Amino acid sequence: MPAEHSKSPLILEIKGNSLDDGPGIRTVVFFKGCPLSCAWCHNPESRLPVQELSYDPKLCISCDTCVNACPEKAISRKNPYFIDRQACTLCWQCVEECPSGALSVVGRRMTVEEVVDATVPDLPFFKTSGGGVTLSGGEPAMYMRFTGELAGQLQRRGIHVLLETCGYFRLEGFMDLLYPHLDTIYYDIKLYDAHLHAQYCGVDNRVILENFRHLHDRTMKDGITLLPRIPLVPGITATNTNLGAIAEFLKEEDVTRVQLLPFNPLWPEKEMKVGRPTVFGEKTKTASFMPAEEIKRCEEIFSSMNITPLQEAP
Repeated sequence: MPAEHSKSPLILEIKGNSLDDGPGIRTVVFFKGCPLSCAWCHNPESRLPVQELSYDPKLCISCDTCVNACPEKAISRKNPYFIDRQACTLCWQCVEECPSGALSVVGRRMTVEEVVDATVPDLPFFKTSGGGVTLSGGEPAMYMRFTGELAGQLQRRGIHVLLETCGYFRLEGFMDLLYPHLDTIYYDIKLYDAHLHAQYCGVDNRVILENFRHLHDRTMKDGITLLPRIPLVPGITATNTNLGAIAEFLKEEDVTRVQLLPFNPLWPEKEMKVGRPTVFGEKTKTASFMPAEEIKRCEEIFSSMNITPLQEAP
């Protein structure tokens, strides 16, 4: 059973003017840390709940200032990924000396008030567009007290709050601390088979499916939007077997809408920046965006059960 992370979270990024993470114009707060380890994670830099050193070769001007600045001699162009992560002590001297910004710190500690202050200036855009703040990650529900306090402060300012979650959390704490301050929940259901979910995401999905059942019943009573989402990963989640099983599950719960997220093959570059390339990522480097006919095939599985498939957030 997942437990709430005991420390305050690291914030990966606060991104304004987003049109892809909920209705209207939104500011997205990305948390660092996730209880899952999905093989196709589009934000691999958000997996670990600790600060990391990022190296972007596209920004590097090959001045070797960082090589000379590193006291541990952990930086060398002879290293496979430029930085010896075992030798690096995260002293950040290389970041301070880098003139191009190729080296950067991933994740910063912020208070609830600092996050609120970063989002409030966008309030006029929220009001005119029907937007708000989206809490994403990583997994915001790893930090229920912090995230609940943040969501509560935003709501008290009249800001619509949307949570994007993998669903792997302690339900009791979620309902007490976080749920009362949410307007919308986007809920990922990746794989229906528990063994495949454990294989590709690091944990089985029993908690995720049970949490969804409970939340669906509760949100129907409370008038809160709960939208299941499925990432379409070729050969893994986008199979007829998996999508058919998820469709049956949603049908049994009287769910009428689902959002399908077509595969994005650009994420392996992010793995390289934090020095954690995976075999799956290496294989994906040559992949392309999903063809329209493949997306249509996936949509028809849900349409045949009277579940409306969405590509864009409502």
